[in-house]
Amino acid sequence: MNDKTAPRPGGRSARVQTAVHSAVREIQKKFEHERLTVPSIAARAGVNPTTIYRRWGTLDSLLADVALERMQPEQIPEDFGNLHDDLANWMEAFIDEMASDPGRAMLREVLGTQGHACTGKCDNYIRQQIEVITKRADDRREKSLAVDEVVQFIVAPLMYRMLFSDETSKEKEIESLIRTTISNTE
Repeated sequence: MNDKTAPRPGGRSARVQTAVHSAVREIQKKFEHERLTVPSIAARAGVNPTTIYRRWGTLDSLLADVALERMQPEQIPEDFGNLHDDLANWMEAFIDEMASDPGRAMLREVLGTQGHACTGKCDNYIRQQIEVITKRADDRREKSLAVDEVVQFIVAPLMYRMLFSDETSKEKEIESLIRTTISNTE
């Protein structure tokens, strides 16, 4: 039995998503945000606007989906030999990316959408990266942290500061949060 409701990997669904995402990114590079409309995106992507509405529902949902695609990690965090250095290097790269103009725009798009689907995916991407780091620490038999501890005591304060005070955390602040979190869990 063939389930026609499940998306096929590759196939037309993937081609439509790729074309629409590419169209959004092209328009974002060339024009002001006001020029981003479903009809303009559909025309550039070579699809009918109803295809976009049927798949994404709203322009905001589409923009959040494009932003999420950019947020999805392309590689696993680099191994620096110990939990502290792995976390410090990953956090510095993550905060640098999120604090950049494109990173902040992406965060606004994701956080500005209705519902939990987009923010839930962001959380999953971050947690997947942290799981790699904490599993390495476990495999090396060093003191590790739970993913929730890293999110609550390291990621959350840094993101809060960046989102609500427009500050970018310095290496020293990242270092302090990591050291405090590791020492408080021992």
